[in-house]
Amino acid sequence: MSIDNMTGVDAELERKHRTVWGLGDYASIATELVATLGAILVEAAGVRPGSRVLDVAAGTGNAALAAAGAGARVVASDLVPELLDRGRARAAAAGPPIDDAVSWEPANAEALPYDAGTFDTVLSCIGVMFAPHHQRAADELVRVCRPGGTIGLLSWTPEGFIGQMFATMKPFVPAPPAGASPPPLWGDTDHVRSLLGDRVTDVQASRGELAVDRFADGAAFRDYFKASYGPTINAYRGIAGDPDKVAELDAALAGLGDRALAGGNSMDWEYLVVTARRV
Repeated sequence: MSIDNMTGVDAELERKHRTVWGLGDYASIATELVATLGAILVEAAGVRPGSRVLDVAAGTGNAALAAAGAGARVVASDLVPELLDRGRARAAAAGPPIDDAVSWEPANAEALPYDAGTFDTVLSCIGVMFAPHHQRAADELVRVCRPGGTIGLLSWTPEGFIGQMFATMKPFVPAPPAGASPPPLWGDTDHVRSLLGDRVTDVQASRGELAVDRFADGAAFRDYFKASYGPTINAYRGIAGDPDKVAELDAALAGLGDRALAGGNSMDWEYLVVTARRV
């Protein structure tokens, strides 16, 4: 489905999605907390010098910049212009050859504006998992990857800390639109295999943990995400008129953070890396 052929419902959902991810300061989360994940994915996908790489739902470009550092020619695409602007600034600060190797382009992960088979490697680092319609997004990843090329994905797992954060927020947000699926399902190997189907082979999956030592306690984690993370900000906006619900979500998120920190000064955020070769 091209962007031009989107239904009114699809277009409205895209608008809402763009708005949510434009809230707060996700760029700070990308650079302060999760920046190392991009290089992990690039290494797992075996990105090579001179290869054509697409980073889908790139945000501020953690994977795109790492791929450029590996010598690739990179397109970083995202639905949110503000995040692309921050990524462009990061690339400019890095200077050549990084800045010269990356182009920053607006795109919907469910309707990518690229021809079939354009890219040698298609990546998404905690990005495409947030596209509402998983099968549409997976179909696009496969479509734009050339035969014999590599698809590489890094996603939060349902059982891990971020997956549990979304589970904690779920009772406080409206039900998702029809056909939308929970983002952390991309962190389930069987789910990803089913999305990609027989269009790929050589599927490899492994789990890892990101150590996050930024927060002194659960309340500090909660307050940081309340100020910076679009989905969390959006959840609080929806219950702003109900002080009891706000207090309940405050306690639930702080408790989640405290449990993750129990016995140490660092949280472990679990993720899944999946790589596959396009048939």
